[in-house]
Amino acid sequence: MTFPKLVRRERASLSVMIAAPFVALAIAALSNLVLYAAIGVNPLAVFKAMLIDPFTSYFSFSEILLKAGPLLLIAQGLAIGFRAKVFNIGAEGQFVLGAICASAIPVYMPQATGAWIWPTMLVFGMLGGLAWASITAFWRVRLNANEILVSLMLSFLALQLLNYLLLGPWKDPMGFNFPQSVMFQYDALLPILLPGTRVNISLILALLVTLAAWFFVQRSFAGYRLEVGGLAPNAARYAGFSQSGAIWLSLLIGGAAAGLAGAAEVAGPVGQLQRSISTGYGFAAIIVAYLGGLHPIGILFSSFLMAALYIGGDNAMVSAKLPIAAVNVFQGSLLLAYLIAATFVRRKLVWPQGARA
Repeated sequence: MTFPKLVRRERASLSVMIAAPFVALAIAALSNLVLYAAIGVNPLAVFKAMLIDPFTSYFSFSEILLKAGPLLLIAQGLAIGFRAKVFNIGAEGQFVLGAICASAIPVYMPQATGAWIWPTMLVFGMLGGLAWASITAFWRVRLNANEILVSLMLSFLALQLLNYLLLGPWKDPMGFNFPQSVMFQYDALLPILLPGTRVNISLILALLVTLAAWFFVQRSFAGYRLEVGGLAPNAARYAGFSQSGAIWLSLLIGGAAAGLAGAAEVAGPVGQLQRSISTGYGFAAIIVAYLGGLHPIGILFSSFLMAALYIGGDNAMVSAKLPIAAVNVFQGSLLLAYLIAATFVRRKLVWPQGARA
């Protein structure tokens, strides 16, 4: 018995590459609608709540914009590393460290005022995420440890550090024994971008980071070196490109972006440090990065799609009684469907000569 082989195409079609995310979304939606029907949930009600209702009101659409900000920030940072074949899976931990470091200012200086507070919090958040990612980079470069495992394990360590602070030294004494910090003062909160909503200027920051990521990937020599190192590591070494430098740069960029997102979250819609600050943005951003084809512009659109699925999933849990696990399954199946579609964008099935197609 003969089996076909996957052979790389000489040239991938641009139109097919653009169509791949939409095909993946359609496949994921259809397969999950069958799943919803199997568990006794009305699939049409779920479809309406998840994919239509988020766009039917100004408030729900503003919540999509709010969710898209951190997803866009983290995904842009991760995609740079993924293009270089440096797989930072610990953005969730870097996000948490960014939130912790940013919260240190209002926690230790609750009476401070001035326009300097929230910008300083963002800088502290970036430095916190960067420092947390540097641990993974050190272990990868100096000890050849797998960055996937190290970064993932550090995420759980970051959560334990968050629990320690909120159950111990940073716990609000007036918070009725809830594991949370004090509420941040007004000057520690990001300015609102759209009046009457919770959308703040972190969305503008995310768009600026997207522009910077596009320039870095498409126009800078450093971005070219990273991509060559990922596509052809032997050629990169022959050309004198530093593999350890690429690892450090990829992980530090991803960590800084995730830390900035964490800082923007505590200084934005949350307004204090809570255990629930870890909402899975770091893991969802991996889906966003790949769904966007690891391209800054594609990631811009995929982040808004994933944000809509977040809001739609919340709607479906309330209106259609959809279990929260089913929402997570939808996100995972979307990534799986895209990876399969992307495989056939770059490769084709070839049957051995003399075999039947």
